[in-house]
Amino acid sequence: MRTKPRVSTFNSANVDEVLALQPDLVLTFSDVQAEITKQLVLHGLTVLNFNQRTVAGIFDMIRLVGVQFTGDALIHKLKSKMDATVVSAASFPHRPRVYFEEWHEPLISGIGWVEELIEIAGGTPVFPELRTQGKAQDRVVDPAEVIRRDPEVIFASWCGMKVKIDEIRQRPGWQQISAVRYGHLYEIPSSSILQPGPAALTDGLRLLHETLARVSRAVPNRTRVLL
Repeated sequence: MRTKPRVSTFNSANVDEVLALQPDLVLTFSDVQAEITKQLVLHGLTVLNFNQRTVAGIFDMIRLVGVQFTGDALIHKLKSKMDATVVSAASFPHRPRVYFEEWHEPLISGIGWVEELIEIAGGTPVFPELRTQGKAQDRVVDPAEVIRRDPEVIFASWCGMKVKIDEIRQRPGWQQISAVRYGHLYEIPSSSILQPGPAALTDGLRLLHETLARVSRAVPNRTRVLL
């Protein structure tokens, strides 16, 4: 049950409601929230804008924001859980090829920390060359290239918008993709995977790992070499 008021979405904020909370510090993220940052600063609030794009960046943010001891303790706990997930994933009979869709118009592949978590969870990202691209527009992919790379699992998390699995399934030509043929299309809540903080490293990683554990045992090893 939600116990705190929601005063902001990912790309907009109710400034009056934020001001009413009288925060000592506001944390924002990336260029997407640049306008939110600007408006809050103009209203006299102290704002710290982060731009973390990787798991390591998330840890740096935790260290900076948290009290040193508390932050280090949390990082140790998170890393221990991630290490245990790596050990568990090592027992998979097959590491499924994974396409993570962060947005659908146009198609945008997963940001850096998402692709890292997919590997930790036991999958193989099909667009590894895009993981270092921080801006969403630099991670736009061609639907035909998704078909060619033939992911065995498709995860989708449309930045707070409800994912339409049937829409993905019915895209032209996508019926030949292994993930579509065998029904391995899954939504992951944005709050669990696209927020660059502890939730992605706990809830998000757990959801990825549990799904990939099932899929790895359900599909044969169809290793492909892309030319």
